[in-house]
Amino acid sequence: MKVVFECETAKKAPLTKILEADPYADDSFARIGYKVKDGASVNQDKTKTYVYVSTSEEFVKKATEKLKDVATRCKAEVETAIVEQITKEEEAAEGGMGAIFG
Repeated sequence: MKVVFECETAKKAPLTKILEADPYADDSFARIGYKVKDGASVNQDKTKTYVYVSTSEEFVKKATEKLKDVATRCKAEVETAIVEQITKEEEAAEGGMGAIFG
């Protein structure tokens, strides 16, 4: 399940604190992996910061609860656009590594 949360850029510090908290816990963001993108870098609202996670539905519920004070899940059309862009970036990076290590 690929999900994107959004928060106001002004709340980026508390967001980062939540994302980096207890990195060794089984239900931590560090364990599942995440990407933080500024709105401008994903062609979205420049006043927002976006957090992308690809994980289980169970973790999405936990993430929603952990982030409730600073971030909310994006609208479907924004989420789809950001997921597509990140997927393209990942594929391009994989292709580049293949070219290097062939």
